[in-house]
Amino acid sequence: MFQRHTRFQFRIFRLLLIGGIGLVFSSDLAGQEPSYDNSVVMIRGVSQGYDYSTPWKKRSPSRGSGTGFIIAGDRILTNAHNVSNNQYVEVRKQNSAQRYPAEIAYVGHDCDLAILTVPNSDFFADMTPLELGGIPEVNTTVYTYGFPVGGQLISVTKGVVSRVQMDLYSHTGADGHLVVQTDAAINPGNSGGPVIQDGKVVGVAFQGLRAAEGIGYMIPTTVIKHFLKDIEDDTYDQYGSLGFSYYEGLHNTAYKEYLKVPQDQQGVIVLKTLMNSSAEKVLQPGDVVTHFDDYDIDNDGMVRIYGRRLDMSEVIEQKQIGEFLELTFYRDGERHREKLPIALNRPVLDYSLQFDVAPRYIVVAGLTFTPLSRNFLQTWGPSWISSIPHTLRYLFNSSSELNQARERREYVVLSEIMSDQVNAYADDFENLPVETINGVTIYRLEDIPAAWDKVQGGYCVLEFMGSKRPLILDAQLAQDRQQAILNQYQISSDRRLEN
Repeated sequence: MFQRHTRFQFRIFRLLLIGGIGLVFSSDLAGQEPSYDNSVVMIRGVSQGYDYSTPWKKRSPSRGSGTGFIIAGDRILTNAHNVSNNQYVEVRKQNSAQRYPAEIAYVGHDCDLAILTVPNSDFFADMTPLELGGIPEVNTTVYTYGFPVGGQLISVTKGVVSRVQMDLYSHTGADGHLVVQTDAAINPGNSGGPVIQDGKVVGVAFQGLRAAEGIGYMIPTTVIKHFLKDIEDDTYDQYGSLGFSYYEGLHNTAYKEYLKVPQDQQGVIVLKTLMNSSAEKVLQPGDVVTHFDDYDIDNDGMVRIYGRRLDMSEVIEQKQIGEFLELTFYRDGERHREKLPIALNRPVLDYSLQFDVAPRYIVVAGLTFTPLSRNFLQTWGPSWISSIPHTLRYLFNSSSELNQARERREYVVLSEIMSDQVNAYADDFENLPVETINGVTIYRLEDIPAAWDKVQGGYCVLEFMGSKRPLILDAQLAQDRQQAILNQYQISSDRRLEN
């Protein structure tokens, strides 16, 4: 969501994923609570992602464990981050030493949920699916089940619900949905475990707050049910988003009068619509949005929904991609009501981390070009947001405002230089976003091959954003040295244009 990205990107480092590393509610053992031995399972996996600075290489494999639980249809529900980039997954029951190979059927990285299946149907013979409940009330007790701290037996612990609100999901580092906050402690291994109240699942444990003890979060059943409905057609389409940013300007009564909005009317003011979004044809800056469907939007951008006061984006969260929202807004004092299609509405430079896809790249003349992405930026390490070059940080934070080209699908960066005589003295251009090659504007990675062939007087001329100096290469030498460079640096293929 355009508004969601801009609001949540500054919370990138506040939340800590806990799976593979898990979440456990405070240590008071609920002695009489059911064990759910035949519903909760341990998940083990081997993960192997890519090195996004040299995108033809994979990182070393790593092992992790988490928790899942059985739901209707012989399916296992867990967190997406428990199985992301996994090469192998297996599951184990509480009272059995046997490990069963599992398959990842569906993954929703934006909502941190996944469905596993087990080809061996014997696995489910004595298993009992759990039912989904509603959103737990604040100050009520909930119990979580799982395999924390590498334990071999199911742990049962309890906590008290302290808050229900929209918040960042740290798996992708950009998507925000409803969360339920508890007075939770954090321990490895429990992520993906069911949180149960009155015999029904009210959430999935998934992350904690990095800067504080005793605060953890679960994914509520509103998000779980949206995910399960989405995959009914065998495809996960993700969550839709607003496609516009807004600000809370109607608290200023003079501003409300200036915009000719009735004094008894509340709402939010459109700041900007995202280019090529579904909102762009409906709204414009200065519009005052007052209703999503029949939900009244207040001056803080909140609505009354589920008996609670929540962010207005929760109305969008109820809908699937392709459905419509009835949007009410004021423009120049006139009231309008339009249908807004629910769509992904992602910015050109998406703030979200990507998983389960191979990075795209092209290597020519020892120059490695790859789409600019969150994954690439995080190769600078844990403090990447302050460590990345200024040009990339500025572009990451302001890409939607900076981009004026409707044709642009991504920014392409020179990510790595394989040093050779053909590219000597080119080091200063590393990590700069490409603007043109041989006079051809680069709107996406796939533009590079054709642009590279448009040699100008025997030279390849590359221009970069944020730099007034061009990079000039001998076109014939670049062609002659191509295979030798690939061999020297053990690059098996000069390109990957599809994920």
